[in-house]
Amino acid sequence: MTQPPATQPPATPRPVRIGPRAAAALVLVTLIGIAAFGWPLLADRQSGLAHSQDAPWLFAALLPLLVAVVVATIADNGMDSKAVAMLGVLAAVGAALRPLGAGTAGLEPMFFLMVLSGRVLGPGFGFVLGSVTMFASALLTGGVGPWMPFQMLALGWFSLGAGLLPGPERMRGRAELAMLAAYGFLGSFAYGTVMNLQGWVLLQGMGQGISFHPGDPVPQNLARFAAYCLATSVGWDLGRAALTVVLTLTLGGTLLRALRRATRKAAFDAPVSFDSGAGSDGGHPPQRR
Repeated sequence: MTQPPATQPPATPRPVRIGPRAAAALVLVTLIGIAAFGWPLLADRQSGLAHSQDAPWLFAALLPLLVAVVVATIADNGMDSKAVAMLGVLAAVGAALRPLGAGTAGLEPMFFLMVLSGRVLGPGFGFVLGSVTMFASALLTGGVGPWMPFQMLALGWFSLGAGLLPGPERMRGRAELAMLAAYGFLGSFAYGTVMNLQGWVLLQGMGQGISFHPGDPVPQNLARFAAYCLATSVGWDLGRAALTVVLTLTLGGTLLRALRRATRKAAFDAPVSFDSGAGSDGGHPPQRR
């Protein structure tokens, strides 16, 4: 009597991997972002340092590059419209979360969603998700301004980093949550520091030790920038980091399982296999798994 084959548990979905084309698009957008944030440090005293002038150009370059990352990721991994739909849903949820805490001691609950989503979706889609979420939240909260494309880049890098964390196929449970919480804590400070650089170059006359001095050597300006961050933003960044850690440790396990279940049903990375021998004795056609 032939026994039915044992039912195998569903495989844990892997993060969407970065193919060569997606990697090239991410490298290009990262280089443009680094140049956009850092060029005032290399400018002389006579140059105009208003990010309001370069922000439209950065935004114009960022949007097609985000589309290029999505298209390249889909082309490299053979995914379909379900992946884009997942991005849209998560971006809408993240945009809705931002008004719940923005403006109150740096409490921004959407950051923990970006950590978990980047972990599940992978670095390429994580970058796009962070950027699109910030864009949608800016439209929702009326936060559109010259700072918006810089925020899109910074949050995109934040989500991308979560997708690059090690052990996505092996590390589970408390160890994974602890790693994600630690990344969320450090990444929250990194996000705040990067965004400080965007605004700091426009604020002068605050004091000899923390003001930006156009044309001065880069090491001297970086020392003043460190003092500026310590004096003005540590408390704000600490609130963001603490909330991200608390939400990751308390809700992270449940949300990770939900995201992975949704990813599995969307079959982002599911190979097609057939039952060997099916139909050889009973005349039934082979079944697709």
